[in-house]
Amino acid sequence: MAALFNKISLFCYLVAFCISCNYNTEEITYAEHIAPIVNVHCVGCHQPNEGGPFNLISYNDLAKRSKMIAHVTKIKFMPPWLADPNYSQFANQNILSEEQIKLFQLWHKQGAKLGDTSKHKIKPIVLRKNNKNYLELDIEPVFIKGNHGDNFFYIKVPIEIPQDSFVRMVEFIPGKPKLVHHVNGHLILLPLDDTSNIFNTRRIVDIHSPDFEKHIEEMGLYINPFEKRIHSAVNYLPGVRGFLYPQGIGGYPLSKKAYFVLKDIHYGPSEKDQIDSSKLRIYFGSKPPERPILETMLGTNGISKINPLLLVEAGKIQKFTTKAFIPEDISILTINPHMHLLGKSFKAYAVKPNGDTIPLVYIPKWDFRWQYYYTFKKMLKIPKGSTIFVEAIYDNTTQNPNNPNKPPKNIAERMLFGGSSMRTSDEMLQFIISYLPYQEGDENTSLQ
Repeated sequence: MAALFNKISLFCYLVAFCISCNYNTEEITYAEHIAPIVNVHCVGCHQPNEGGPFNLISYNDLAKRSKMIAHVTKIKFMPPWLADPNYSQFANQNILSEEQIKLFQLWHKQGAKLGDTSKHKIKPIVLRKNNKNYLELDIEPVFIKGNHGDNFFYIKVPIEIPQDSFVRMVEFIPGKPKLVHHVNGHLILLPLDDTSNIFNTRRIVDIHSPDFEKHIEEMGLYINPFEKRIHSAVNYLPGVRGFLYPQGIGGYPLSKKAYFVLKDIHYGPSEKDQIDSSKLRIYFGSKPPERPILETMLGTNGISKINPLLLVEAGKIQKFTTKAFIPEDISILTINPHMHLLGKSFKAYAVKPNGDTIPLVYIPKWDFRWQYYYTFKKMLKIPKGSTIFVEAIYDNTTQNPNNPNKPPKNIAERMLFGGSSMRTSDEMLQFIISYLPYQEGDENTSLQ
């Protein structure tokens, strides 16, 4: 058996070596080799009005940055994907193969050539643009003062459509991707005989305002006794993209008159005064969802306690855990790990009643800038009687380049002291799970 394994390993090595040698002699061009990779892995962020600091939508965009691109792909800094693919696999995971990384190196080394565009037709870059499948709403512009402080707002976004409909997904599109930290939003459905004149009341409130409670009343939020609230209708974190589940899974009704409440829209510290003009995109469906999605959360503000209390001591690297018992069979769709600047690593897994382990996610190098909602390739069954465990490591030393305090100081959840835990400079430990009650065959249902 060992001899056979050695022969297989030698064969795989020779194949990889031959591929490498072939690419070393072949001319690598943008038209034939590079554009197809960039279309899939890069342009989603590196286009106008998205999170990338520059565009990668043309040959010139890439050619003048070929050295930098070769470097950041070689060290796997780009494209950003934190979850370890050897631990668990997800839909649409953005990971370059070793062969693709090699192509970037050789393209730069050979002079970043364009290639024969008549022989190798460049596929058009698909930019985000309006189509009939969604409605785009402008959010009230927000003024952010450049005082290096965190900013939190409540924003009301009214919507009026010709007839009652159904929503498959709502996507938050940040106007200032580097500034918007997170958004939690609800949808308030209004009855047909509504007379609250909700559209004409105040639409934005700074939660640091001394008249916060008065302004909330002026907004008219939650005043209608017949209203219906859709919790977590829209959410956003850095790096998050909208994800459409298969028809029938998720979504909710939308009445002719309604409004979104962007509660806890959080802008991180800014060095200069800025105005953010973000948007909501509403993707419609033709029928109500057959299986509404449920959500639970471990850790901060969730169903499970953090052990020990989340107080990260200055100068220390510490481990914190939390766990939750699963009383019924469930099918997990999407998970979201969440920490702040002191995060170092994050691992979550389930242990079944028979002791077997189900890997959920492992992030060996936490990066606060990229916090994805990770959707599994297929629904993941967690059987009744299982326990979900979370293990998180925090680094509050000078070796952590993201540490907001120099020298380090004790950092905790603000909720330990009766305050908010949302500030970037505080800490959190959350694990959000979107799931369905299990049905036979769920584990074979593709989510891609």
